[in-house]
This record gives sequence, structure tokens and C-alpha cells, in this order.
Amino acid sequence: MASSPVDAARAILETNWTGGHTVPATGLYPHQWSWDSAFIAIGLRRLDPVRARTELGSLFAAQWSDGRLPQIVYDPSRDDDYAPGDAFWRSRELPEAGPLPSSGLIQPPNHAWAAWLVHEADPVGSEASGFLASAYSLLVRWHDYLAERRRSRRDRRLVVIRHPWEAGTDNSPLWDAALARIPASSTSIPRPDLDHAGLGERPGAREYAKYYWLAERYRAGGCRDGGDRPFALACPQFNALLAVSELALARMAEELGRDGSEHRRRGREIAEALDETLWHEELGIFTARDEVDDELVPRRTVNGLIPLLLPGISHAERLTDTLAGPAFLGSCRFVPSSDASAPEFDPALYWRGPAWFNTNWMLLRALWGAGCEDLAERLVPLFTEVAAEVGFPEYVDPRDGTPRGTRSFSWTAALAVDVIMERAAR
Repeated sequence: MASSPVDAARAILETNWTGGHTVPATGLYPHQWSWDSAFIAIGLRRLDPVRARTELGSLFAAQWSDGRLPQIVYDPSRDDDYAPGDAFWRSRELPEAGPLPSSGLIQPPNHAWAAWLVHEADPVGSEASGFLASAYSLLVRWHDYLAERRRSRRDRRLVVIRHPWEAGTDNSPLWDAALARIPASSTSIPRPDLDHAGLGERPGAREYAKYYWLAERYRAGGCRDGGDRPFALACPQFNALLAVSELALARMAEELGRDGSEHRRRGREIAEALDETLWHEELGIFTARDEVDDELVPRRTVNGLIPLLLPGISHAERLTDTLAGPAFLGSCRFVPSSDASAPEFDPALYWRGPAWFNTNWMLLRALWGAGCEDLAERLVPLFTEVAAEVGFPEYVDPRDGTPRGTRSFSWTAALAVDVIMERAAR
């Protein structure tokens, strides 16, 4: 008898479990990734709330003294299996680094959102274990780091990324113009990732040389955030998730008997700044602002749709029209990572076209929340049918669901579980 999609997803999450956290995929991604663990915990809460709390707690254990949650927490025994690794970052040599070997970069702040959902799944266990109080304290420090160290110089309500990897959408067209002015590293760059995914599905050598130059420069400066910023962009997805997580912190604070009004104020301010600073009227979408030339990047990408998660966000109707239009669902079965009508669209190449499960999940949640049931229903089969049918891949061709990237990908499995169980309860 064939296993159900939930059983198949559960098996992947068991295989990828290390005992303390879940790796995204055992071959291609052998360490712990920051926003991956948050998405994974959201799915795990449906299956095992204790393990969901452990997932987040293991990431929080790597927090730096300045409050940052690192992009990657390394398994030193697998350091040759992913580049750059612990030997590159040498975080133990940095005074502000956390107790575990990690990257100096960060990833989008979806963690408080995840922590609140994990708490809601098992409030009794969460309270008994001290999870909510501990997570709240750590996450306030994380958000304070972003507000203090990563503040936009153009609009102080927003924060900026210092590297494309920090956006979570590594080779998105949003970063093309900014990367064009970045020199290439002269370092010989190992590519163990190509042992697990085709070259046509991963960023190329030219991009990696620029990624490395930025990482080398940041590490040479001790991963400090002052000084000049050769790459500094305010990303709509990153800031929208920060606003969502501020609203989650407000609920966490109130659950703990504290005042959540400051978190709600921050969330509102970020939403207002998105409207005033990152909205591109001609394109009908939020986009990134490059702080070096103080220009909006004229590209439609999935990053610019994620503000739909925010209740009452300005331009919601126009943004929903853009989502339904030819750049996205008007020409694709699932939401592509980049404008399907643009010349740079590539349905197989990482964040330049494929449909990713995490971004489609966020948009599904946003559409459900806004009552856009017809549009939401178009995304549901990605999780209830396609994911299991094609081996829970990293991403798919947005036009027909052809699997791309690595297989048995953890957040794909976790978010499929979440959608299947949520839909059954609706």
C-alpha cells in the first residue's frame, strides 16, 4: 500500500534529522540553515511540537552576542561538503560570535513567526518547557540587531542585506545591477554543490566569484556592519518578514503578560516604509531599493509579492492583480521566483524562475488570510499533490511542476504537511 503524502513527508524529515536539528538535504546542504529551520519547525509543529521547539532552540543556541542569528550553523565533520564552510568564516576567532561554528551572514527573519506558530500548536508544552519566554528574549535581541546594525540609510524604518545570500534568494534578478559593480574574487572556489545538482540549476562561476568577494570582504572586517556598504539593498521580502515577525513578537509578549505595543508599532512602521520606499508604481509590485545609487530595482520577483502577508498592506489589490497577471500566475501553474515574461526568466535556474515551496506557501497563507480563495486554490496542489509525486524537490518548473534542484528537501516536506493538515481543518 502506497504511503500517504504526509507519511512520505514525515519519512524525509526523519531522514534529515540529526538529533538536534534538520538539515535541508543530506547531500547538498549538510548543515543547519537559519530560515530553513524556521520553515521546517512550522511543519514539524503538526507532527511533533517537541521536535519543532528543539529545531528552533538548536538555531537559537548559535546566536551571536550582538543578537544576530547566523545564516548557517556548521557541522565541522562535513566542512568539505559545502562551501564556504567553517574554515572560511572561522567564527570562533570573532569576539561577538556565538558558541557554535557559523557563518557571519544572516537570513530573512521568519523566526518569531515560526516560534509563535510552534507555541500555538502546543501551548501547555511550550509553557512547561519555558520555550516561549526563552524564544521571546532571544528574538527581541535578533530584531534589535537588525534595527541597530542593519538599518537602512535611506529609510530608517527598513533594514538592508549586505550579501545576496542574506535575502535567501541568492541569484535573483533583483541583485544583478548591484553585483555588476562588484569585483570577482581571485580565490579558487570549490563547488561541492555541483555534485548534487546540475550546473543549469545552480548559480554560475561568475556569480560565485562575486559572492565570494563580498563574503571575503565582510569576514576580513570581522563581520562588523559599519563602514562603507558596496552591496546594500532593502529587500521587500526580508522587510515584510521582519514586520510579520514583529507582529508575532507582540502576540508572544502579550501571552507572557507583557506589553506588545512596541512590536506592533514597529510592524506598522515597516509596512508604511514598504509602501513609501519600496513600491514600484509602474510595475505594480514591491521591489528592492539599492542604497548605493538610491534607485528602485525595476524587476518583478516573488520577493515583491511577499508583503501580501501583512494585514492591510497598501496596494494589496494591485499586488494581487500582479500575482494573477502574466508575470506570475497568468502564465504559470505555480508562482515563479522571477517574472515569467522577462528575458532573464529561466524555469530551471534557482531563483531566476523556478517555483519554490516556501514562497508559494507564504503566498498561499496570505491569500487564505485575505479571503482570496480562488487564487489560493491554484497553489494548493503544489503541496497536496505535486510535492510527493516528484520526490519533495527543492523547487519545480513553475509551468508544469517538473522537479528541479535536489530531492527530499526538508522545507518542501514540512510545508506540504502544514498545507495538507491546514486544508483538512478548513
